[in-house]
Amino acid sequence: MLIFVAVWLSFNFDAPQARLSEEIPLDQFSTKRAFQHVEAIAQQPHYVGSSEHPKVRNYIVQELQKMGLEVQTQEGYFLNSDAVLSKPQNILSRIEGARDGDALVLMTHYDSATHSSPGASDAGSGVATILEGIRAFREKETIPQNDIILLFTDAEEIGLIGAEIFVQDHPWAKDARLALNFEARGSGGNPFMLLETNGKNAKLIEAFADAKVEYPVSNSLAYSIYKMLPNDTDLTVLRAKGNINGYNFAFIDDHFDYHTANDTAANLDPETLAHQGSYLMPLLAHFSEANLKDLSSDRDLVYFNLPFGEFVKYPFDWIIPMLIFAIVVFLLLVVYGIRRDRLNITEIFKGFLPMFISIGLSGLLSWAFWQFCLFIYPEYSEMEHGFTYNGYWYIALIIFLALSVSFITYHWFRKRSHKASVFIAPLALWLVICTLIALYLQGAAYFIIPVFFGLLQLFVMIGQKRPNRIFMVLLSFPAIILLLPFIWSLPVALGLKMLFITAILVSLVFLFLLPLFGYFRKLKSFAVLCFLVFNVLLFTAHYYSDFSSERPKPNSLVYLKDLDLQASFWYSYDLMPDPWTNSYFTEDSENSGTESNFSSKYGSNFRRKSAAPNIDIPEPTILLEELEKDSLTNLKSYSLKIAPNRDMNRLELYETRDIDFKDFKVNDLRAEDEQLGEQYFNMHTQRWKERILTYYASNRDTLRIEFTIAPEDEPEFVLYESAYDLLENEELKPEKRPEDMIPRPFVLNDATILKKTIRIKE
Repeated sequence: MLIFVAVWLSFNFDAPQARLSEEIPLDQFSTKRAFQHVEAIAQQPHYVGSSEHPKVRNYIVQELQKMGLEVQTQEGYFLNSDAVLSKPQNILSRIEGARDGDALVLMTHYDSATHSSPGASDAGSGVATILEGIRAFREKETIPQNDIILLFTDAEEIGLIGAEIFVQDHPWAKDARLALNFEARGSGGNPFMLLETNGKNAKLIEAFADAKVEYPVSNSLAYSIYKMLPNDTDLTVLRAKGNINGYNFAFIDDHFDYHTANDTAANLDPETLAHQGSYLMPLLAHFSEANLKDLSSDRDLVYFNLPFGEFVKYPFDWIIPMLIFAIVVFLLLVVYGIRRDRLNITEIFKGFLPMFISIGLSGLLSWAFWQFCLFIYPEYSEMEHGFTYNGYWYIALIIFLALSVSFITYHWFRKRSHKASVFIAPLALWLVICTLIALYLQGAAYFIIPVFFGLLQLFVMIGQKRPNRIFMVLLSFPAIILLLPFIWSLPVALGLKMLFITAILVSLVFLFLLPLFGYFRKLKSFAVLCFLVFNVLLFTAHYYSDFSSERPKPNSLVYLKDLDLQASFWYSYDLMPDPWTNSYFTEDSENSGTESNFSSKYGSNFRRKSAAPNIDIPEPTILLEELEKDSLTNLKSYSLKIAPNRDMNRLELYETRDIDFKDFKVNDLRAEDEQLGEQYFNMHTQRWKERILTYYASNRDTLRIEFTIAPEDEPEFVLYESAYDLLENEELKPEKRPEDMIPRPFVLNDATILKKTIRIKE
């Protein structure tokens, strides 16, 4: 029962109540008022180039003007290092402070993911948090010491382009010293705080603690991992290009809603929105008054949160001393136990066998189980981000599978004596883990804290033949509370393919419970009970495995007209047929073509192909001209102009002969170099991809490309012009999707595409 209390504490008391039915004073953040903004913003998809996009922009501008703020927009073309071009329109406003210069930036993005997502969570929740937070702040009629810049970026979903033009072109960027960025990768759960800094984290963490956030959710392990991964938020641009420190606040639960048509206001958890407000208000009050020049640091802190809002931090300098102290205490306890004849050397070494068997078998069975699930439930492959609607049931059942394996393994190797001897191997393993952490992943160094409590458990076991069970389980609380968040959230963030890691972590946590369960006589009964729970959860997961109107199936359909062949085709990314796509494909209509994957986030390719009727679609006007040749270098230069003759959304250009251009400009812009490992590449002059340009259009402006090549080179371009208008096309007249289906996210979908090859000789 106490173990269940520890688990319950880990999932409660770390988030505020939404209080939607209460009347909140005007000078306080109201989740109800914020939610009204979400409902207004997320009525329809509002991606760059959509008809809803300017409506959302106008709504934000009007809400800021209602507060008496002056509003401006920033617009301009930008070509990022991945050769993505767009023309965003940022929304900005500034509250003048008593001091001159330094500014706090409150930021989020207002564009939704392309083609089908209403964007309630990502990032309508961020827009609503800032609008309501600033309204409440201004209601107090206090003059802040620092300026406050409100930045609603555009084109975040297609390459962080709005943040790029702010940092590089807007005069306010030079005043920005700190940014608070509100984001989402799901539709619920506790928002997690992640840092962005070019230096180290000490002063940022100390300032965060000083702000007295009531429900902090963060830890330095996530920070360390985040720094090693290729980050992709607007705040990353501010840090990398503007050297601006900042905090990200993002939630990831219900990841299956991310970027889908289900990212609606109805699916956004109000408590999550309330939690975002509980971050903003104290941080806004603190940093609007604090010295923003003094936030860069040359030292790091280990930090983590506990239930009831406790936030613990200590310096990296303590990591090695704490580790050495734990090792010394461990060795002294081993010697002490052997001398008192409470530890047996033979039994100590035998204790390694059940430990490694339980960990290895749990991980292996969980991996095999998920592979089996993918085999018998092929529909799971249609979930592009790898987290299914019944994913939480799978996490729960894997936890009980790992517990069952651990219980039965230690039942097989159970001895009536030397209980303390069996506990030596787990402590030794955890000390090895903590040593590796101290050397390679210092942010996770707080894992030594459960080890300290484990050493105390060992001391009690050496001194007493039958330790008090309640005391033993209380000493295991730190392991449960500190490690359970990773057990639960890792598969949510990275997909259910990580279930085997969850099983391994459960087995590692179970080791801290040996001082309790090692004294039970009926470990087999616990194993059977956990296995029964596993089976109940398995049947529950099966019950929710099918698609329905509450759990709609993602599917895809695009129409491609090849202007070279004068032939047209239907394409789909789907592996499984369904009633909606069956009318376009036969069972054996596998894709035998070579069409590109159109910059899909997960690298998805077309899986099905069939012939389609030819219809008239206005072709783009293409003009290729040779410019004056350089007489000294003999290099050839060309001008390529592409003018759309319809309302298109996306244009992609590929060069199929892997030619490195000597120079390449799009609308007079050059792509920056990109670092891959230790080397620098360029999308045009030092290429590693066939794709050389993706243009997200917001109007019918002509695309102007100028490139220079060597005399012997003859590039061959393939142009794809796409419009998200398939479902509205009056000639093709596709049926409306049934209620139990939604457009597949992260891929080019519901589009009519024109394909044309462009050759210099022609």
